Amino acid sequence: MSNADRIKADLTVAMKSGDALKVSVLRMLISALGYKQIDVQRDLTDEDVVVVVQNEAKKRREAIESFEKAGRVESATKEKRELEILQAYMPKLMSEEEVLAELSKMDLPKDFGQAMRVAAPLFKGKADGSLVARLVNEKISQS
Repeated sequence: MSNADRIKADLTVAMKSGDALKVSVLRMLISALGYKQIDVQRDLTDEDVVVVVQNEAKKRREAIESFEKAGRVESATKEKRELEILQAYMPKLMSEEEVLAELSKMDLPKDFGQAMRVAAPLFKGKADGSLVARLVNEKISQS
């Protein structure tokens, strides 16, 4: 079963169980997938679906941060619950130690932009982009 099919099946289950928050999040996700499909003008691959889910999760993390800074605890809590639902459709991301181990094997250019052009494609969909950027920056600063 593809990721998109799994999301649609989970939406049906959520609707039958009356889980309003999950229904809302999955409908939003299906809508985002529809826009992505229109954008690429082909059927979505599982990798495309993962990218869309990661983008939606990133939006939730940014919203959580904003709400917490503004002292809006209730809104931040809702966004956290939405993020938990989205994480069920994301692959397990590499830990900081795993990323460091991979980066230690690489000979990166001293320029951050060039180093990220080398490193980012290797970690795309496997590790958090901000984590990779921070670790690449640390590595090129040390050498």
